Amino acid sequence: MKSSSLPGFRDFYPEEFRLRQHILSGWREVARRYGFIEYDGPPLEPLELYTAKSGDEIVEQLYSFTDKGGRAVALRPEMTPTLARMVGGRAQSLPKPIKWFSVPQLFRYERPQRGRLREHFQLNMDIVGETDVAAEAELVAAAVDVLRHFGLDETDFVARVSDRRLVSLLLREAGVEDDRLREAISALDRSERQGDDWLVDRLTALGLGERAIERVLGIRERSLAELAREYGGSDEISDAIGRLQDFFRLMDAQGLADYVAFDLRLVRGLAYYTGLVFELWERSGRLRAICGGGRYDGLLAALGGPDLPALGFGLGDVVLGELLKEKGLVPEASERVDDFVIFVTAEQRPAAIRLARQLRERGRSAAFDYRGRTVGRQFRAADQVGASRAIVIGPEEERDGTVSLRDMETGAEGHVPLTDLLTEAAPPDAHPEPPPQEA
Repeated sequence: MKSSSLPGFRDFYPEEFRLRQHILSGWREVARRYGFIEYDGPPLEPLELYTAKSGDEIVEQLYSFTDKGGRAVALRPEMTPTLARMVGGRAQSLPKPIKWFSVPQLFRYERPQRGRLREHFQLNMDIVGETDVAAEAELVAAAVDVLRHFGLDETDFVARVSDRRLVSLLLREAGVEDDRLREAISALDRSERQGDDWLVDRLTALGLGERAIERVLGIRERSLAELAREYGGSDEISDAIGRLQDFFRLMDAQGLADYVAFDLRLVRGLAYYTGLVFELWERSGRLRAICGGGRYDGLLAALGGPDLPALGFGLGDVVLGELLKEKGLVPEASERVDDFVIFVTAEQRPAAIRLARQLRERGRSAAFDYRGRTVGRQFRAADQVGASRAIVIGPEEERDGTVSLRDMETGAEGHVPLTDLLTEAAPPDAHPEPPPQEA
């Protein structure tokens, strides 16, 4: 039997598991502060749930198979289709806006590379049933605050913000026909990796002339203010620009202006986005995008759910974990045992086991040596598990109802009555005062 995991999958030894739990608990804490409610769905879904959203070509990227009931199924590669199905099932009874988050493990059959594996955990935060720009501002703020929660700041990352509707309108204005719009947007999305020469070739193949191509290339470098001056005569473009200006004002009101940047080079290749889109990037650009999302009005209806406006983002643990390691923000080991109970002879073992249980019932972590080795080896075992203190029971202690204590960090020692030890270890409400009797 091979001793290694499958390609693209991870073993979580205690140190890796510690980082994973650090990330997942941080996600949940930030989501809670923003008033989002956690949900989950099954890791196995009907295959058609994903092909309906992304087409049959996505099957090559999935762990899909026919189950024993003859159903075509797949391990979930993303959470949005499940969200659409679940919201659709109770759309009439759910108060709006719906603010849900999830922390699923997702699976994609892709070539493993840095920052991308075949499985990962992902924070999904979605707002359903709201059209106001304040929802976009809150969602991006939540994504920013997730990274800030782990000790990252504006010098470490930036949220690049754009708008698919605005990009579409500007491309039309530049001369791109509606039937070529999706291809042009896809070319823009890939141009950052492929380069300007590649983009010019793609736009030429789409039938754009030299002047139109120059306009498309120039669009990417414009600021919002420049776009407002240049396209002020178009009501649709002015409306899209005004919405983005409102968004940046709301980010400034939250004290997060330094974390966001307008960038029309970002369009996100997924066709279902209908408005604001954003990605969080590490400032140096050495890593992949940490997070991505935006507004996807119409997608829930396309997936068979209710026709409700929606927006959301996904933030994976792989790139974030690499970034935290690079920045020295991985938490130190904290798995320490509170008490290690040592018994001097075999006769005290029952008393030691009983004491360990009493301490555990009071909320403290406690361990003891199974085999009753020498006292010196038991002390070494206490040190190996990081015990804060050692509690020794010998013949005299058992007879007198006392224990010997050693602080494992300072080496200070002393004797205390067993009853005092247990009273000290008891939680505050373990022995509540009886209520006063009425006269």
